[in-house]
Amino acid sequence: MRPAHGLLAINHEYLDEGLLFTDGQKTWSAEKGLKAQNAVGVSVIEVRLEGGQWQVVRPSRYARRITARTPCRISGPAAGHALMRTAADPEGRSVLGTYNGCAHGWTPWGTYLTCEENWNFQFVNRSGEIPPEQLRYGISAKGRNYRWEEHDERFDAGLHPNEPNRFGWVVEIDPYDPGSVPVKRTALGRCKHEGAACAVGKSGRLAFYMGDDEGFEYIYKFVTDRAWNPDDRAANRNLLDDGMLYVARFNANGSGTWLPLMYGHGPLTPDRGFANQAEVAVKTRQAADAVGATRMDRPEWVVPHPVSGEVYAACTNNSARGRKGAKEGPNPANRRAPNRFGHIVRWREQGGDVAATRFTWDVFVEAGPADQGGTIRGDGFACPDGLWIDSMGTLWVGTDVSPTALGKGDFAQFGNNQLLAVDPATGVFRRFLTGPRGCEITAFHTTPDNRTAFVNVQHPGEAPGDRANPDNPRAHSNWPDYDPAGRPRSATVVIRRTDGGIIGS
Repeated sequence: MRPAHGLLAINHEYLDEGLLFTDGQKTWSAEKGLKAQNAVGVSVIEVRLEGGQWQVVRPSRYARRITARTPCRISGPAAGHALMRTAADPEGRSVLGTYNGCAHGWTPWGTYLTCEENWNFQFVNRSGEIPPEQLRYGISAKGRNYRWEEHDERFDAGLHPNEPNRFGWVVEIDPYDPGSVPVKRTALGRCKHEGAACAVGKSGRLAFYMGDDEGFEYIYKFVTDRAWNPDDRAANRNLLDDGMLYVARFNANGSGTWLPLMYGHGPLTPDRGFANQAEVAVKTRQAADAVGATRMDRPEWVVPHPVSGEVYAACTNNSARGRKGAKEGPNPANRRAPNRFGHIVRWREQGGDVAATRFTWDVFVEAGPADQGGTIRGDGFACPDGLWIDSMGTLWVGTDVSPTALGKGDFAQFGNNQLLAVDPATGVFRRFLTGPRGCEITAFHTTPDNRTAFVNVQHPGEAPGDRANPDNPRAHSNWPDYDPAGRPRSATVVIRRTDGGIIGS
């Protein structure tokens, strides 16, 4: 029986005020700040296949919006810790909102994982003395000028220094229970999360693979202490609160080690600034620094192969590597300096065990032109970002060349951002679709029978600068409506073959 009914959970990552407001940020008010906070987060949408077309079900008891103002519960080792307490939440167990969710994840019991990525952009600290803990996560005196702090002072990290600690987590949402409270699972660490991809081990224990999307940051793995229970959904409710968080070290000889981020282990001790596991969780980046993990070139989506068990990680780019004053030059897993075009790393867990602490690895592909180190077989691309593997074993790759580089210089040959399909066995890439100007292809998924594909297209018409010009919002694109009086909009594209066949076959 072909699936014809289901739920879509979709991230709304970030804002362009030049498109959201008719006057952009020329004026600002509490009402505009509230609209901005309600425009990000997650949507749950019920869909049904009717007459050969997918339709949104209206009304739906599952329909739901989760925003930067939705109450969320804090769980795991950091819950209740002093670093999580604020004047508004003296117990440190409840936070208002989730936003800037980038890639996603899932659990075998049917919950959705949204992953807080560039959450620091909304924070500012104008105190004149930004503490090292905030600097390590990119908090500055200006942020990205979202102006949230003007009418919601919790985003002033000088006034509320613990509020940033309450963001940067993997957030579990139950789409089948619209009354449930989203939960920030602190055992999975705090960083700029790019996804939390699940692999089920032979024993039923789970591994979640995660990238930290910034230059010179790390790849992580969280392994649950217990096996999941396929017969009792409620028994898995707090499975993500107990387990071991690891960070990857890629050795020059093709071997690798998962380094435990565990209080009391190695340098993670009070004299090094880690008084307990809660502080390891809140200061995950500092813990990874301390144990000597491998600094990667913007590690983004990570996906395990459902059959071979191989794991693939997209490293989008890092133009700073090797530059004067950079944190470091090339390393075995990030060989180009600068790395303008990105690459995909692949590894195999020892013994095929998702809980293994050792692995072997190689570079699956170096993106970009051959004369600049590219090793692509097939259709060319740059800056791999989104990854997904369907049930047939096809690896799907979405690209994210920034609007400042699209169509220029060495990037001109690749055109707009695109979605490609590759057979991991042959390594040959084939372009599947190309997005509208200025967009990023942010997600791809198919129904279980592989006959319908859902593709998310984000920020079409994005300006090469920081924000679109509200006086001319259609300057770079007017996709998907092409309304002469409208503005470009992010959208989910549904793809089906005219013969009803398998997508990508």
